Amino acid sequence: MKPLSFLRQVLAGCVHPPLLDDLTLPVDVRQRAQTLLDACEERSVGSYTDSSGLDYVRQSIADFITRRDGAPCSASNVFISGGSQRALMVMVKLLAGTEWDVPTGVLTHVPCPLALPMLLDEAGVSLEPYELKKDQRWAVDVDELHRALTAARGRCKTRAIFISNPGNPTGHVQSRKSIQDVIRFAAAEGLLLLVDEVYQNYVFGDGVVFISYKKILFEMGPLYSDTVEMASFHSISSIGEGGLRAGYMELVNIDPRVMHFVDTMLCTDISTSVMGQLALDLMVKPPKPGDSSYETYTEERIHVEKTLKKNCWSACKVLNNLPGVSCEPLMGGIYLYPSVNVPPATIKQAKERQVDAGALYCEKLLQEQAVLVGPSCSHGPPPATHHFRFCILVPSDVLEEALRRIQKFHHNLLESNLVSVI
Repeated sequence: MKPLSFLRQVLAGCVHPPLLDDLTLPVDVRQRAQTLLDACEERSVGSYTDSSGLDYVRQSIADFITRRDGAPCSASNVFISGGSQRALMVMVKLLAGTEWDVPTGVLTHVPCPLALPMLLDEAGVSLEPYELKKDQRWAVDVDELHRALTAARGRCKTRAIFISNPGNPTGHVQSRKSIQDVIRFAAAEGLLLLVDEVYQNYVFGDGVVFISYKKILFEMGPLYSDTVEMASFHSISSIGEGGLRAGYMELVNIDPRVMHFVDTMLCTDISTSVMGQLALDLMVKPPKPGDSSYETYTEERIHVEKTLKKNCWSACKVLNNLPGVSCEPLMGGIYLYPSVNVPPATIKQAKERQVDAGALYCEKLLQEQAVLVGPSCSHGPPPATHHFRFCILVPSDVLEEALRRIQKFHHNLLESNLVSVI
């Protein structure tokens, strides 16, 4: 997708300050770049920052969270990292204690983000799966949480629950009651909440709104707001700038001694990319009404939202017309998560190659039609129905071409399997 002009213009001025003498740049762009440069050591984006991030940017993030949630946020509880995954890794490693005879476990929804199993494995932490309710558009079910926690006993010491809202890759957006139920569960079981809220800017299902866990936690009163431990994550990936590698986490009700070790572990990265940190500031503090860039910025954001909605319905229509494929429209996020009945001959081929049939379907699609989709992360026995992650945060003409190629591939695969059976 086309980058946001305001963000790129400000960053350009920060990288090459002489550009700020160019009066063709909007006034608020030049002013913002000067302010951000003032926040950098020696007014240079080439300087190191504190390991937890620039104080100025951490304060901007804290102000954003306070506005969003109506609950106070201290900049000292905000930690900037090289992407939200890096911050999550820090928290997971801190959980991976060695004082038990069994490994640490984290309850993790299935399906889950693609990189999460590898992240937990690297940290020496056990992924303890809980299934999302597919028949309820991938909703979280508290009874399933209790089942998963019970199943994990004896195998690991469960210390946290991971959840993404909006869901990655399912696109489910939790209701107020669902969030309350998860918070009560975490409180009763003494679990740390690890909440990925990266796609909070992309919620467009009918009657669906994003509500942060922090907001609900504080609405539930001191019994929960003063006791439940939580780390919530956000990232500039949500505005299409993932390559700048910056995200943040807010820690709630975490012991100050633990906070010290969070800061210490972030020191191993020296500091997050300064350009990424400045992009975070621009994400949480965009142009406001009356600013020179406000209209352009608003038009560009609306264009992205309209494109996502259009892509969602276009893709669902095409995918649902393919034999053996079904796809629910998104509530939020940037992925569709269609299911596909992989033909028997392909399943047989996958068994012979000792690979997952869904992954083989995706591999064939990439090889034959140059369309990249992601196989689902499965745990346990091979599923009867496979899924794949399909990113729709692309220009509509690109999506239309991808869908045309998927149609061609799928029909060809069915025909070849039919010939194999005959």
